[in-house]
Amino acid sequence: MHELSIATGIVKIAEDETAKANAKTVTKIVLEIGVLAGVEIDSLNFVWESAVHESVLEKAKKEIIVIEGVGKCIDCDTLFAMENIYDCCPKCNSNFKSIIKGKELKIKSLEVI
Repeated sequence: MHELSIATGIVKIAEDETAKANAKTVTKIVLEIGVLAGVEIDSLNFVWESAVHESVLEKAKKEIIVIEGVGKCIDCDTLFAMENIYDCCPKCNSNFKSIIKGKELKIKSLEVI
């Protein structure tokens, strides 16, 4: 379950940014997570309370924005929706694609006081 290490990494970033802003606590955190990022959101939610305990994120409201996957076929230039990293082009069945969206894993914003 690598979601715990992801959550603790988010805590570290939040603590660093809060210190830079001379703030004490975070009231809201907004995360962007792509469906192709390899993160199980249910697992992240499960470990979240343990990871943020006694940190600047302990009382923060967490919002997760899910970014849908989009690929572009290398062979026929078709843009298509992706649910899995191994999805092939629906037009020509090629497995050769570039991923346009969906691998994001970032903190979009922090609200601090």
